[in-house]
Amino acid sequence: MYVVIVRFTMSEADQPAFLDLVTENAARSLADEPGCRRFDVCVSPDRPGEVLLYEIYDDSAAFETHKSMPHYHGFSAAAAPLIASKSVQTWTLLPERAA
Repeated sequence: MYVVIVRFTMSEADQPAFLDLVTENAARSLADEPGCRRFDVCVSPDRPGEVLLYEIYDDSAAFETHKSMPHYHGFSAAAAPLIASKSVQTWTLLPERAA
């Protein structure tokens, strides 16, 4: 499994509009992409203006497919003016270890 963690920062005033856009993108990703297994949108009361995405895909190819989808491009274009910064990290889940 391929894990993607994305951290966005924005002004507190822009966060509600961004959350509308990103939750729609998450829903479309889960509904339309067979390789997308999880797509969580996270916020913290201690860090207003920050949004963290936790996404799990079957593999890196499924993540590349995600980035080619029309809903992803629509989200990216609409959200760009709201975003102050963005960082992306990718990880691979370890296989289950035998006890």
